[in-house]
Amino acid sequence: MLSMAIDKLLMLDIETVSQYPEFGNMPEKWQELWQHKSAQYLKDGDTAETLYPKRAAILAEFGKIICISMGYFKTENDKSVLRIHSFASDDERELLLVFMESLAQWQRIKKGMFFCGHNIKEFDMPYICRRLLVNRIAIPVYMDFQNMKPWETNIVDTMQFWKFGDFKNFITLNLLAACLDVESPKDDIDGSMVGDVYWKECDLPRIVVYCQKDVVTVAQVILRMKNLPLLEETQIEVV
Repeated sequence: MLSMAIDKLLMLDIETVSQYPEFGNMPEKWQELWQHKSAQYLKDGDTAETLYPKRAAILAEFGKIICISMGYFKTENDKSVLRIHSFASDDERELLLVFMESLAQWQRIKKGMFFCGHNIKEFDMPYICRRLLVNRIAIPVYMDFQNMKPWETNIVDTMQFWKFGDFKNFITLNLLAACLDVESPKDDIDGSMVGDVYWKECDLPRIVVYCQKDVVTVAQVILRMKNLPLLEETQIEVV
């Protein structure tokens, strides 16, 4: 990663929510499936019903994607610029189709691209691939990760990089940014609030802004890891 050109990186972050506002809104069949699945996560005082709004969003079988933000570096006037695009919709299939079309265009231009994010290897990319299958959308060759050899996998994960081979280590993006003296721009909501902001406040644009801030933070962390100057506000463009 240290020797990789930053213009080959496509920073990604997704925001997910439960497929239904509450446990009781699910069809009976899915309530039964959730009760079975959630049994392994139950702690004292929890029930399948109370756990649903807390955990369903992070499980691709019971959640859905409502926003994908991606960012990439380009050079303008001898300076790096981070350009950010976001795709958001209540209709997940529509969101994924538009995102995949944009991704295919980017892939044609930037051959040999690498997906980049924090915990992207174990969350974002598997989640996207699972939801593609659920929505009957073909997975392209450059996202067929399970059939790639380890050295062929086109994913750069800042959390994995920080482990340096220590498989016990887990670090949040906020903590990693703080360790590297990168200011985290999150100042509105956090991940635990996304479900309520979506289902109760119906404020998808607010979630989009939150998602974009994660992309900016990942980009800054990458620059810090490569010992390159951090981006100034004027070097960040939201399209």
